[in-house]
Amino acid sequence: MNRGRARMVLLLAVMMLAAGAQAQTIAGPGDFSITVSGDGGGSMSAALKILLLLTAAAFAPAILVCLTSFTRIVVVLSFARHALGTQQTPPNQVIIGIALFLTFFTMGPTIGAIQQQAVEPYLSGQLDEASAFSRGTGVLRGFLLHHTRRSDLELFYSLADTRQPDNVGQVPLRIAMPAFLLSELKTAFQMGFVLFVPFLLIDLVVSSVLMAMGMMMLPPVLVALPFKILLFVLVDGWQLLVGSLARSFA
Repeated sequence: MNRGRARMVLLLAVMMLAAGAQAQTIAGPGDFSITVSGDGGGSMSAALKILLLLTAAAFAPAILVCLTSFTRIVVVLSFARHALGTQQTPPNQVIIGIALFLTFFTMGPTIGAIQQQAVEPYLSGQLDEASAFSRGTGVLRGFLLHHTRRSDLELFYSLADTRQPDNVGQVPLRIAMPAFLLSELKTAFQMGFVLFVPFLLIDLVVSSVLMAMGMMMLPPVLVALPFKILLFVLVDGWQLLVGSLARSFA
């Protein structure tokens, strides 16, 4: 699969190189000749842009999952479903859909800053590719470091055997990205623990009541489930959950 994708990318690059140049004829033995259209620098630049675009498209799912608020949101929503004990309700498609829309909402300021500082100046010709990329990654680095614990940064600096810079703007993305992901997982598990506590209390109360009544054969989970759903609905659980997730990225 990877070899096939690499061949497709190489083929597209060759096609782009052959797309916009002056025609040149290379004569071979006999009547055989090859016509090459190529212009040099401009075509190479266009081919490299296509390659970079295809590479970015290939890494887009990983960027969405690991370098945005998606990880924390989807993990917390999964914890909420397990805490309720509703098995596959809401289904995975709904959980992922909610997580995607909340990701677009919470990442709005960051995406807007990248659009304003990097994309628009590049499209208007005020910045070249390197400057636009530097500005865009700078905005992304600021978001990552804002939600990254210092202990996680220190961990990856120690693993890389590199001295920490005095300025957070000098933190490389190869350090900021895994540190951010580790911090997001820790935060998501902390929120998941808080979600589990009230539902665990309901399970304990139901189990104690059933044992006191001598109903040993009745599964406590079956009796506790309606009370969990009732509690979640009465406190408007979805609103509280979504609001807490959105405010955690403020």
